[in-house]
Amino acid sequence: MQRILIIDDDHHILLMVKKMLERAGFEVDLASNGNEGLELFQKMQADLVITDIIMPEKEGLETIREMKRLRSDLKIIAMSGGGKISADNYLETAKIFGANLVLEKPFSQKTMVDAVNTLLGGSSENDINPGNSSKGPGLEKEKG
Repeated sequence: MQRILIIDDDHHILLMVKKMLERAGFEVDLASNGNEGLELFQKMQADLVITDIIMPEKEGLETIREMKRLRSDLKIIAMSGGGKISADNYLETAKIFGANLVLEKPFSQKTMVDAVNTLLGGSSENDINPGNSSKGPGLEKEKG
């Protein structure tokens, strides 16, 4: 079973994404900030990391950079709902720091599971809760 580490300071987002991915057959670990995420990452073998950008203690961009230093082949999805600047600016910067895919919050279950499957080489078909009408902007693949 493939293992995913989710890092977000919003407890509701953590639980929502965990449930989405567990239903899709993944093993999921959770961390509430970049420091906690890095500590957990060094103890476990994650196949993929999903991280928020704006968090207390250690934000997502720094977390992405440090994880990529530890394991350059690590697959990372960055997610953000924005902050003082638009989410697009944060997500573009996340790609520069090493994120493979970026998602703008809010996103649908299908969008999240498809993004994970794209990076982990699984099927991009998602029949879990196909009636989910929550629309996100989709996923954007890393350029270059």
